[in-house]
Amino acid sequence: MTAPAAFLPPREFIRSGQAAGRAWPAAECRAYTRWLATTHYENFHVATLLLPRRLHQDFFNVYAFCRWADDLGDEMGSPAESLRLLAWWRGELDAMFLGEATHPVFVALRETVASHGLPPGPFQDLIRAFVQDQEVCRYATWDELAAYCSWSANPVGRLVLRLCGYADDERERLSDATCTALQLANFWQDVAADLEKGRIYLPLELLSKHNCPEADVLGRRATRAFRSALEEAVEVARRYFHQGLPLARLVHRRLAVDIELFSRGGLLVLDKIARQEYDVFSARPVISRSERAWLLLATLARAAFPKAAG
Repeated sequence: MTAPAAFLPPREFIRSGQAAGRAWPAAECRAYTRWLATTHYENFHVATLLLPRRLHQDFFNVYAFCRWADDLGDEMGSPAESLRLLAWWRGELDAMFLGEATHPVFVALRETVASHGLPPGPFQDLIRAFVQDQEVCRYATWDELAAYCSWSANPVGRLVLRLCGYADDERERLSDATCTALQLANFWQDVAADLEKGRIYLPLELLSKHNCPEADVLGRRATRAFRSALEEAVEVARRYFHQGLPLARLVHRRLAVDIELFSRGGLLVLDKIARQEYDVFSARPVISRSERAWLLLATLARAAFPKAAG
């Protein structure tokens, strides 16, 4: 898709007085969030295509909010600038819930919030997580890391459930497990990349348990102690995935395909980390295009023939 001149990713948008200062018609706002979603993240585009067409725009709108918050947290050049912009973003969110949206993402998102009755809490929690990323770069315990995931990952799953018509405690509990698992799998996949931002998500109590000094992580040394710590971390994420998998049986089939697709993909990432003997510094474990295709086909087969798939 070729973007109109005013369609810019968040960092460039912030720096563009013309894009930030003009009025945005509602139709153009919807086109902007669609552009952000379908040009930045291939897996997101594939997932939304599996959902009813009537929900596509809503997912684009929610994704655009998340993309903006993420980029304001990680792409602005300094924690101080990110904190300033995230405070501004929180103010724009509050304004939207008061009926005063002007930013194109919030003009589009306002329609989704109104039509699905979305509460402000999940959006506020996501911003809270990005703020925390500017202020916290180590987690002492598993409980601290789980609390962070409850703001950084779990709200996304809860928003997805609400867009699809679910708002009960049981489905939200299972969704939280799946989203936390996905967040942890991403952390263990990206230990080296997170070091570039000064962050270590492996809990310090885990490193201490395995006699792995922080210096080994900072030095990107896949020592026996580091591998042992990461092996336990992978198993924690794996348990979260298996805890959340029953959610796929409690939602309509098209959403179930998405849930299982992301869960199986996350489990495959964990398997790849194990096959690399927990050395995530020499090479980043990734799922190839052909593996993604097989995951999709296998997931679709399980959805079409659930008894045969077991």
